[in-house]
Amino acid sequence: MEKFFSFPNPVNDAAARSVALGVVTISVLAFTTNTAWLLIPLTYGFLARVAAGPRLSPLGQFAVRVSGPRLTSWQKLVPGPPKRFAQALGAVMTSTATIVWLGVGWSAARWILLPLIAAASLEGFLGYCLGCTIFGLAIRAGLVPEAICLECGDLSARYAAAGYPQK
Repeated sequence: MEKFFSFPNPVNDAAARSVALGVVTISVLAFTTNTAWLLIPLTYGFLARVAAGPRLSPLGQFAVRVSGPRLTSWQKLVPGPPKRFAQALGAVMTSTATIVWLGVGWSAARWILLPLIAAASLEGFLGYCLGCTIFGLAIRAGLVPEAICLECGDLSARYAAAGYPQK
C-alpha cells in the first residue's frame, strides 16, 4: 500500500510537461467559458498526483502512457520530489479556488486560476518548473532537508549538465 501511495523518482520530464499542458488547457477553458465545475476534476487531479503520482490521475495516465512517450525531444529524467511539491502547490491553488467558488462564487474563484495558468504554462511550454525552483530554494534555505533531494540543492550540477562553465 505504501508503494501505491508514492511518487515516482525520477520523473519523465515529457510526461510532467504533458500534465502541465493539460492543466493549462482545462484551466483556460474554465476561466474563459465560466465553467466553474471544471475545478472539480482539476482539483481531484492535483490531489491524486500528490497522493500517488500518475496512478489515480486520468491526466497523469494520459501523460505517462500516450503523450509523454511521443514527445521525444522532451525526454529526460528529472528528480521526483520537486515535481511532487509542484503538484502540491497546484493542489493548494485549485482547492482554494474550489472552496472560494462554493463559498463566495465563481466570479471571485476564477481569478485564482491565473497564477496556476502562468505556472503551468511555464512548465508545459518552456520546461521551467516554478514549483521545482521554489523547492530548490527551500532546500538551500534549510526549510526542506537536503536529503529529500540531493540533486535539488546542488545547482552547480544542474548548470554543468546544461553546459554552463563552472567557476
